[in-house]
Order: sequence, then structure tokens, then C-alpha cells
Amino acid sequence: MIMSDIKEMSLKYNLHSWSAQKAINPTVVTKAEGIYFWDEDGNQYYDMSSQLVNSNLGHGNKAIVEAIKDQADKIPFIGPGYALDVRSEAAKAIVEASGLEDSKVFFTNAGAESNENAIKIAKQYTDRWKIFSMYRCYHGSSAGAGMLTGEPRKFINEPGAPGFIKYDGPYAYRAPKACKFKTEEDISAFYLELLENQIQYEGPHQIAAIFIETVVGSNGILIPPKGYLEGIRALCDTYGILMVCDEVMAGWYRTGSCFAWQQFNVKPDLVTFAKGSTCGYVPLGGVIVSKKIAESFDHEKMWCGLTYSAHPIGCAAAVATLKEYKRLHIEDNVAAQGKVLGELLANLQAKHACIGESRQIGLFSAIELVKSKETKEPLVAFNYDPDGLMNKIIGMLKAEGFATYSHENMIIIAPPLIITEEELRTAMKMLDKVLDSVDNMIQ
Repeated sequence: MIMSDIKEMSLKYNLHSWSAQKAINPTVVTKAEGIYFWDEDGNQYYDMSSQLVNSNLGHGNKAIVEAIKDQADKIPFIGPGYALDVRSEAAKAIVEASGLEDSKVFFTNAGAESNENAIKIAKQYTDRWKIFSMYRCYHGSSAGAGMLTGEPRKFINEPGAPGFIKYDGPYAYRAPKACKFKTEEDISAFYLELLENQIQYEGPHQIAAIFIETVVGSNGILIPPKGYLEGIRALCDTYGILMVCDEVMAGWYRTGSCFAWQQFNVKPDLVTFAKGSTCGYVPLGGVIVSKKIAESFDHEKMWCGLTYSAHPIGCAAAVATLKEYKRLHIEDNVAAQGKVLGELLANLQAKHACIGESRQIGLFSAIELVKSKETKEPLVAFNYDPDGLMNKIIGMLKAEGFATYSHENMIIIAPPLIITEEELRTAMKMLDKVLDSVDNMIQ
């Protein structure tokens, strides 16, 4: 097939997500390997967002590919009610990686489905109906996950089912002007007081769960300040509420540890995951369910089920992926390259007038673009970019060979976890060059 025909057919027959169809010009990809992919004209791109922060081990990992092939030859599908070697192995490996003793896994196909089923599990276990989740979070776009979501992508789901309550999570850079925080603990205390007030207003006896992206992803890589997650855990324990950590994006070594919550002194009741469990080679997600909740279903039916739950090929890919994280010493590489990334981001923030703040943990980072460092005025307004300025900047980056995405006034930098220091430094020079142009735009 001629390459130009591929794009023409794509525009004719495919509906592309989150886009006005007449405004898009999709790149035709012909090859992908390691941290790179290539277009039909032979242009090479550094995959600096790991696609949608899911290609953690890059493109073309042979061990994962072979596991998929072997399972397809052996048993490509059998219903979820049957026990299968790869199902048992995948669940065991995930439970062991979590460190949540005697927990169990309910498998899904993606992050949104994981959060959908976590909602159901929380409601059934607690016999309560209200669910708390943060503003400036993304949990998926299906009916329930879309109502969990706390940013403009939720609007299409509204009014939706009742019982979804939003709370303000910590975002010190854009905290109310009257707030004068001296320490991270001050930030945590302020936002935890707001949350507890809201719990009281909504009736603790009606609240099933508090959902939180352990590290907020596309909405700006918002890292919880010291004591915040511990404070949520304490509130949940006080009021009999379940703590649910959404690790769909932050999980699987993206932040340095296997799961981001492991870097804090907490143990959640439910953990949702997807993306890096198979690095996108095939779809797979799930909910890790703590022992006390899992045991409640020993004699009571769990009202969750999916045709493709624990799909054999997905589970085979997950087993191979988790082995590859260990074989490739990914935790060590994230520690080493995360340090380099942090230094590079600090240098960029000091140099460029357009960077209000950069935030980074492991190989998970974002820069927040502003018109003025003094006023903190965003480069584009919340959910409003009529001139397509951010798309223009992303296009400029892509022209340099730096492929990523933006959300509102944020640029995401989250490369594959196999990236080397040389590759990282080369890619960040591309970002530096484009930010020179952005500085000129705001003068």
C-alpha cells in the first residue's frame, strides 16, 4: 500500500480520539524500535511520552513479542472462568510486585475498566454510594471512570450517575493567593483539612472510597507533598472509607518504584493498573484487591465480569513484561536517568521565561508554560486554546524529532524507561531549542 493511501484511508474510515476530525493530520508510522519511531518520510522521532505513557520498555521488546506469539500458538483465548497457567502466573507476579500480602487481582482490559470495576468493588464492599475523586485528575472516559475524572474530559459524561464528589488536591503552584506555605507539610495540612471538611459535609457513612492518582499524570505531574497520602490513609481509616490508588500511569516503575504509592508510608485498599503492565503490546489492566476486601467475596458474589478478563495473551505479555523490568534493571535506570532529567529540567526552568514550574519524579515529568513567571498566568487558559498554541508548540517539537503531547498548558516528558543518558540529553536539547521560540512568543 502506498503510504499516502494509508493516511487517506485513516481519515476516511477512522474516528480519531479527542479530535475534530477535519483538524488532524495523523503521522503515518512505518517502524518503531527502542525509544524511537519513524514516519513514512524516514524521519526519526524520540518517543518522549512513551506514546501515552505506556510504552515503558520501548518498542520491539523481543521477550514480550515472543511471549505473545507463544501464547497465541498455545491457547489464544479461553473464557475467564477457567484456570490457566499464565493467568495464575500473571496474578501472582503482580501481587508479589505490589507487596500487598494475600491480595488478589481482578483483570480488566484497560485503565478505565480498572477504575470502573474498582468503583463497583468499593460500593459493594462498603454498601455506600458516594465516591470522592480529585479535580485535575484523569481516570478514564467511560461512564463511571469519566465521572471520576476531574477535568474537562468529564463534561461529556455529565450529568451522569449521582454520588461522584470532587475535592481539591494539592497543587501548591496554583493554590489560592492567600495561602503562604512554608513547607510541604503545610501544603498537606491545608488540603487535608479541606478534604475532611468535605467528608463531613457529604456524610462519612455514605462515602465508599476516595480515589487518587498517586501521582497526577497528564494534568501536570502533581506529586503529593510530604504527609498527604498518609493523611488520606488516616482519614479513610477514621471514617471506614476505602483508599484507591490509580496507578494506571504512575505504576510499573515510571516514578522509580514498581508502584508510586510504595514511596510513601501507606498501603491502599485497592490499586488500579494498566498501561505498563504490558507496555501496550496488548491491552491489559486490573484491580489489586487487598486481603480484607478479597475475603469478603469468599461467600458473596462479586458483581464484576468481562468477556476478556484475564485474557491469556494479555497475561502472557504481563508475565514477560514483569520479567523484563527485572532483567533490564529498570528500577536502577529510572533512578539514574531520573536524576539526569531532574537536573536538565531545573536548568531549563532557570533559563526559560516561559516555564513557570517543572515537576518530576523518576521519568515522569511536566513543564508548565506561562506568559509570566511573576503572575503565573498560564500560556493558555484552562480548557481554552482557540488559537491552537499548544498544538503549534507540540508540532514544533515534533519537527525537531521530539514526540510528546500536551494537556492544557503542560508539556509531558515521560520517555521509555530504557532510555540512556546520551539519548535523554540529546532529546532535551530539542526541547530547549523549541522553548527558545516559546520565550519569544511571550515577549
